[in-house]
Amino acid sequence: MLRNTETAWGTIAKLLHWGIAVLIVAQIVLGLVAIGWRLSPTKLNLFIWHKSLGILLLALIAARLLWRFANPTPRLPADMPGWERLAAHASHALLYICMFALPVSGWIINSAANVPLRVFWLFPLPPITAPDKALAETMKLVHLGLIVALGVVLAIHVAAALRHHFIKRTDILLRMLPGRSPTP
Repeated sequence: MLRNTETAWGTIAKLLHWGIAVLIVAQIVLGLVAIGWRLSPTKLNLFIWHKSLGILLLALIAARLLWRFANPTPRLPADMPGWERLAAHASHALLYICMFALPVSGWIINSAANVPLRVFWLFPLPPITAPDKALAETMKLVHLGLIVALGVVLAIHVAAALRHHFIKRTDILLRMLPGRSPTP
């Protein structure tokens, strides 16, 4: 089933979830490798990949949000305490905020640093701000802070899913795993 049901995530939601997860891991690796690489054409190519994947992530996150608004979200377990429901909703909101703000902050850094970029070497990325070295430096700190925040929220997200699976014995993790069909 492509669409979500009240009890499980559909194929499209799962593809977006896991595809974005893989790309986020790739972004972290690319970013760290690019920063540590000596100045060379390879370093520049690593940054082009990093920035291009960031723009792809921005598009996929927008698609994921649109899909989420157009489909029912599977219900949380009926016996889940109110504080846990609130924490689940808050952590998902923070995940979306971080996932959206990270590529936007990177785009601002790129624009403020007056660095032209062709996404995947194919099409130019238009600047979203005028060149401004001070803004570029400030946004680098914001970008780093968002990376840390995303890491913390992702750790909580994964820990909560594992807690629900291994300790609370709910199906919350299982219904997001690939290959599992949603039940109507």
